[in-house]
Amino acid sequence: MRRIPPNGGSSLLGIVACAALALSLTACGGDDDGGSQGGSGTAGLEGRGPITFVTGKDRSGNLQKQVDAWNSEHPDEQVRVIELPDEPNDQRQQMIQNATTRSDAYSVLNLDVVWTAEFAANRWLVELPKDKIDLSAILPATIKTGQYRDRLYAVPSTSDAGMLYYRKDLLDKAGISDPPKTYQEMWDACDKVRKLPEGEGTDCYFTEVNKTESMTISAVEAITAAGGSIIGPDGKPTLNTPQARQGVEFLVDAKKTRMPKEAVTLDTEGGRRYFQSGKLVFQRQWPYQYALANEDDGSSEVAGRFAVAPLPGPDGPGVANLGGHNLAISAFAPNKATSLDFVNYLTGADAQRANLLATSQAPTIAALYDDPEMVQKFPYLPVLKKAIETAEPRPVAVKYGDVTAAIQGEMYDAVTGKKSAEQALNDLQAKLGPLTAQ
Repeated sequence: MRRIPPNGGSSLLGIVACAALALSLTACGGDDDGGSQGGSGTAGLEGRGPITFVTGKDRSGNLQKQVDAWNSEHPDEQVRVIELPDEPNDQRQQMIQNATTRSDAYSVLNLDVVWTAEFAANRWLVELPKDKIDLSAILPATIKTGQYRDRLYAVPSTSDAGMLYYRKDLLDKAGISDPPKTYQEMWDACDKVRKLPEGEGTDCYFTEVNKTESMTISAVEAITAAGGSIIGPDGKPTLNTPQARQGVEFLVDAKKTRMPKEAVTLDTEGGRRYFQSGKLVFQRQWPYQYALANEDDGSSEVAGRFAVAPLPGPDGPGVANLGGHNLAISAFAPNKATSLDFVNYLTGADAQRANLLATSQAPTIAALYDDPEMVQKFPYLPVLKKAIETAEPRPVAVKYGDVTAAIQGEMYDAVTGKKSAEQALNDLQAKLGPLTAQ
């Protein structure tokens, strides 16, 4: 299963959703005792039979192969894949609609890592028994993404961290032996490449600046690379700082002078196609692109001509956002025992190895990053492992949908020139205050 592009939008939660939940659940946000009113306790992991697996679109075909293998071994516990739209925000909305109606249509959910707190707090997920899930082989940084209030609600299935894709062939021709470590080195390298006949007409750089979840990711990476943050350790917004302003101004300037004219209309897949067309020198992108951009079937103009490196920053290596997907069990689904077994199956070492080979998605099994066969096939794995270990998450918030919508809106206004970076940050600070209040 390829990485689901991290594009999102506005939240369905907030006052309306909480009011709706109040009619069907005891409280919006649940309690701390792991009780079973919303099905969130571990005691209800019973029942065997058919289940569903709800996920974004699988363009690789590998997910269905893995499900078919499961089904051949479990004739009485068949899994049916339900594919949701490409856009993560649309996926999230449909999952929330299913949960707020207490529907049993969804069994195992493929959740973006930043949805855990929201889904767990609203008691839409079953708390998972740690004694029935082996987390010892999984990267520690990814385990935290499946936890809420120190309880496990989801098992890391794939991880993710942004990397810098670059045209190694063009840098070589320009006499540049190493990938850039700073923004200025990247701009200087791009200027040299564009003076080459082979580099004529190329755009320098692309990171997503459309009004989706990707904007939140770009903002997190730019602001944290500058030494700032969006929400501090105390859970309060921290945007009125010179560091935050420096990060946003990087995005504003890059969009204005270094990115494709159509940058604000390109999503993750659009960016991938743009890079594969040979029109970009540098691109911030997820690992899933690696295998697709190296296809030798004519779909990629850059196959065998690019490499990856850590993201650059203002004064040295930058900071990647920690992405990925976790598998969780709906609190309202029947056959939870089967669901738990299926989660363990898909997150196991064999399944993750097969998924890496088929899709180049980042695994969560630590040993796969050091496997000589895997590293030979995917030379970026050491870079990716380090990026994951040092990555920064997006803001952790129960009202994450509202938080990310606010970030997307203000950052979009900044990069499109509707507001100055300073004004956008001031407005975002004011919006996030009530949304993050405990």
